Amino acid sequence: MSDKTVIGIDIGTTAIKAVLVTGAGTQLGHYVESYPTARPAPGIVEQEPDDWIRVAIQALAGFERDFDLGGLQAIGICSQANTHVFIDRNATPLAPAIVWQDLRCADIAVELDGQVGADSRIAWWGAPLPIDASHCLSRMEWMRRNRPDIWGRSRAVILPKDYCIARLTGEVAADAIASIGLVDGQLNYIKALLDLVPDAVQRLPPLRDFTHVAGRVLPGLPCAGTPVIVGTMDAWSGMFGVDVGKVGSAMYLSGTSDVLGIVSPKRIPTPGVAAFPTYQEITLHAAPIQSGGASLAWLSRLLGRSIDELCVLAAAMSGQERIPLFIPHLDGERAPLWDPFARGIFLGLDSSMGPAHLVRSVMEGVAYSAQWALETLERSADSSPSILNCGGGGFASDVWNQIRADVLGRTLRCVRSADAAATGAAAMALAGIGAAGSIADAASRIVQFEREFRPDPARRGYHEVRMALFKDSYAATQDISRRHVTSVL
Repeated sequence: MSDKTVIGIDIGTTAIKAVLVTGAGTQLGHYVESYPTARPAPGIVEQEPDDWIRVAIQALAGFERDFDLGGLQAIGICSQANTHVFIDRNATPLAPAIVWQDLRCADIAVELDGQVGADSRIAWWGAPLPIDASHCLSRMEWMRRNRPDIWGRSRAVILPKDYCIARLTGEVAADAIASIGLVDGQLNYIKALLDLVPDAVQRLPPLRDFTHVAGRVLPGLPCAGTPVIVGTMDAWSGMFGVDVGKVGSAMYLSGTSDVLGIVSPKRIPTPGVAAFPTYQEITLHAAPIQSGGASLAWLSRLLGRSIDELCVLAAAMSGQERIPLFIPHLDGERAPLWDPFARGIFLGLDSSMGPAHLVRSVMEGVAYSAQWALETLERSADSSPSILNCGGGGFASDVWNQIRADVLGRTLRCVRSADAAATGAAAMALAGIGAAGSIADAASRIVQFEREFRPDPARRGYHEVRMALFKDSYAATQDISRRHVTSVL
């Protein structure tokens, strides 16, 4: 008899990751496949939705080929948030998806943001959340103004996971948590907000619970007939994938972008933080930084060396060298600054420095961004965790993990699997079929930790000085970056 199993799929920014897990929590297999991202012009970042579903189907077909799936119970899917695809009535994409890194809507976002008062923000979201270039409403208004032909044919504006579910099952649905910025504390769409863009409310899909069965895989596809769970955004799925959900627990997820989060029932309105609506007694305060693992990937391309080679270079340094200061705002910054015009900077370069100095600088710069985000989170959540549960491909490097622990002054507990969000999607699938009392219960069954990194007290003074320089450098160059980005060169 086949073991009861579930599949978790994470549609990430650069790749799809999928895991096959038993009902008892044992991971049987995993699948990873990348797809391209197009950057046809400055500030424009796009993906082809058909790449997502193509690779997702490949993952399902691979599991079906390599394992006995007679006991497959459900498929859970999560995805990158604030990546939007406009679809017609047949769930056909009308244009390339606008990726969360895309900045084309920055001016429209400022315009929309100016129409929302401080009292409304607190009433709706419990925090002064901004409408930024990645907000769904900004993308809708941009499309309405600039591509009225596409806007007129649009049935729905959805996230990658929702697109893949639509293609797998024929059903269009979304969840409230991944619809951050569009829903209120009761997990309902905010009509007064949506009215800022004519007919926006008509182009949003119905909201369902994480564990709701959206539909079953259509005949002719791999795993046909299997229930597909609605799922949610990668940050929440990753939260479950690193076994965070209890009050006072905290996470640090690192992929293309990095996300820090604290679970706390307290809400102290704090600019720069995304304070999510409470779901299953979980109130997540989250702070996503724009360029986490993406910063090291950029340096890898720049130097023509693999990321593994860069990590070897960084590990060979003594820690006593003079290191330039890196501001990792390569594509603007989200938490806690929410500044689409910020840009990356190296400060303090001299002719004695080489590739290893730049690698170490990038690793430190990302850690400083994370520290700034964590400081803001702690104010929002009124909590100061001593341990961060960590997951994602960005935690593959021991030297970088130690730098982060030293900068943050916290112990980092890293999970065994690099596929934290896919693991969380599997946990949602387990909960969806009733194999666990809750998603958190399912996650506790699946998640295993294997490494800890404790802060070195001897490095504290060094990083405190650097952290102050980091903040001062951003403040000193903020207007220069804005003028440079908006100038006609």
